[in-house]
Amino acid sequence: MRAVFLCKPFARRIMGLLSAALLLSGVVAWRNYSQADPPAADPAGADPAEADVAAGDAPSVEGIWDGTLKVPGVELRVLFKIKREEGGKFSATMDSVTQGVKGIPVSSVTQEGRRVVLEAKAIAGVFEGELNEQGTELAGTWKQAGQSLPLALVRLEREPDLSRPQDPKKPYPYREEEVLFENAQDGVRLAGTLTLPEGKGPFPAVVFITGSGAQDRDEALMGHRPFLVLADHLTRRGIAVLRYDDRGVGGSTGSVFAATLEDTVEDVEAAMALLRSRPEIDAKKIGLLGHSEGGIVAPLAASRSPEVAFVVMLAGTGVSGEEILISQGGLVPAAEGADKQTVEKSLAAQRRALEILKSEKDPAALQEKLRAALEEELHTLIASQGLSEEGAKSMIEAQVQVVSTPWFQSFLHYDPRPALRQVKCPVLALNGERDVQVDPKLNLPEIEKALREGGNTAATVKELPGLNHLFQTCQTGAVSEYGKIEETMAPAVLEMISDWILQHTR
Repeated sequence: MRAVFLCKPFARRIMGLLSAALLLSGVVAWRNYSQADPPAADPAGADPAEADVAAGDAPSVEGIWDGTLKVPGVELRVLFKIKREEGGKFSATMDSVTQGVKGIPVSSVTQEGRRVVLEAKAIAGVFEGELNEQGTELAGTWKQAGQSLPLALVRLEREPDLSRPQDPKKPYPYREEEVLFENAQDGVRLAGTLTLPEGKGPFPAVVFITGSGAQDRDEALMGHRPFLVLADHLTRRGIAVLRYDDRGVGGSTGSVFAATLEDTVEDVEAAMALLRSRPEIDAKKIGLLGHSEGGIVAPLAASRSPEVAFVVMLAGTGVSGEEILISQGGLVPAAEGADKQTVEKSLAAQRRALEILKSEKDPAALQEKLRAALEEELHTLIASQGLSEEGAKSMIEAQVQVVSTPWFQSFLHYDPRPALRQVKCPVLALNGERDVQVDPKLNLPEIEKALREGGNTAATVKELPGLNHLFQTCQTGAVSEYGKIEETMAPAVLEMISDWILQHTR
């Protein structure tokens, strides 16, 4: 979830206490809302940039540029890819490598001599810099949300290989197929990838369910693609996997933020229907695997359908959304090194905002009260991070819009325990010891208790030492650590999941 905290590096979004969340919060907004209200762009994802080129003898800005934005607590790597089109105009895109967001449109490229301006209207960001005489470096300033940060870009000869060590390399020893299926009830089309082991089958199968926010089928974030890595591992072990883009992402229609948890369950049911229609799949051995918020959706879907053969909860929750947010409000900033006073202010602001969210039913009044509360409680904290008044207001408005959505309201009020009591199929619930987004000490006992109260005798609940929210081997569990770790998912966790699924589908 993000900084309303919950199951993803969304987890700094609502209260925005961590300066890393300020930096490219617009990137997240572009990623999450672009499908509903996309910036004008060509089919490749980049606007034909309106370029003024008067370079004279100066080297051209055309090329691939690599740099790092340094903010307290995190470093964010960015790439600019600039091409000269026919007629002399430039087209360009920007990648936020650390955040796993690619193809952000650069709407305007201006070069006057060695002076270069790159504007990305989609995220309200502007880079202004100057080329050195050799054209190998481009040093300047990145401005966004009222904040100015130094940014030095270096020209690369070729696009860098950004894959992580565990990313699988083609050709795969299994079949991979692009699929489309429909949630007819909501009129939503979902696009995904089905991986099938070699042979005729029928194979056991699992549907992957992503965490909070607008996620693609690989659950790409911070340079990692955990669902790609996990799907590859399971398929090599003889388990078919269907993973798909969330609503409004990639090839899928609709909007994640307009959907409730119940709507997401309907998407999962449509995915299962697709698998049941395939002769290579054993219709009696189709299970669900959800990460983070997906770990909420999976047992909810299983509680409603006896056709779910098993459930794997990866960092799923066992308490209400409100309890998760309060927990995150303390653990996340503390892991980033915030002092006790800052953490206490974070929690106070979190609780005040939650009270408004629970008590105010009128949408317009809700937004006004939230703006007032956030401005009063957080302005000092935001200002201490170097934001301007304009930047503070922009950040507050982004948070107000997110927490006002049906998705967030659905999460806030949802308690997973009643659904867990209704789950009768085998369940594997795993959580990392150092997870600061879904605290294992808070959630795992409640998951185990609810399953036991419902009479489920086939549940395995484990806290895994030394692992974070993404099941990476880590030092602190801090969100800012995710992108710095080369490991996408601990190999022991991959083996644990595949062994357990095979044990329960023989």
